Amino acid sequence: MTKEEIISKAIAQNLIKIPGQVRGVAFKTDAEYILKEKIEEDLKKLETELEKLGYPIKYKEIQTMSFYPIGLRLISLLLIKKIFNFDDKKINDIGFRATKKSLIIKLFIQYFLSLRRVFFDEAPKIWQKHYTIGKLIPTELNEERKYGILRLENFNLHPLYCCYLTGYFSGIGHMIIKSPKITVEEIKCVFRGDDCHEFLIKWE
Repeated sequence: MTKEEIISKAIAQNLIKIPGQVRGVAFKTDAEYILKEKIEEDLKKLETELEKLGYPIKYKEIQTMSFYPIGLRLISLLLIKKIFNFDDKKINDIGFRATKKSLIIKLFIQYFLSLRRVFFDEAPKIWQKHYTIGKLIPTELNEERKYGILRLENFNLHPLYCCYLTGYFSGIGHMIIKSPKITVEEIKCVFRGDDCHEFLIKWE
């Protein structure tokens, strides 16, 4: 897929129709990452491109706890990849950093010391607080063998979001698992023909 094929008005019009919403903190994370990696003029360039597509966003005016269309969030992410020529690793890193900026995640995690409690009870709640679509289901946790599996159902946005979520779940893992090395791999994906997404979290 070339940069030119990643996003267009026609694609944007289809994406904006996707049902569901996401908290504004996701957009804030995008903006902060760009400002960290680039300069403020680059953020303005992104806003200009969004306006050309017909979906203007002023990132500094986004309300962190308000809900916004999930399709708009995906358009934002696709344009970031196109404009700044970000590879999957960069998109993954945006997802990772998103967990550090979320007050909701911090509040949920800081009061629970049990990995099992956070994994099975709190992780689905964290998802529901951020997204109005998709169902996060913790299916397996083996603390002795040091791995866990998260299933994500009814969340079929775009393959790029799989890269983002791999980083996102890695970020949460680093917050709740006391390990210097944590890896996350998407072992099932609807865009590869599976009926859901599954993420394997491993640590040492």
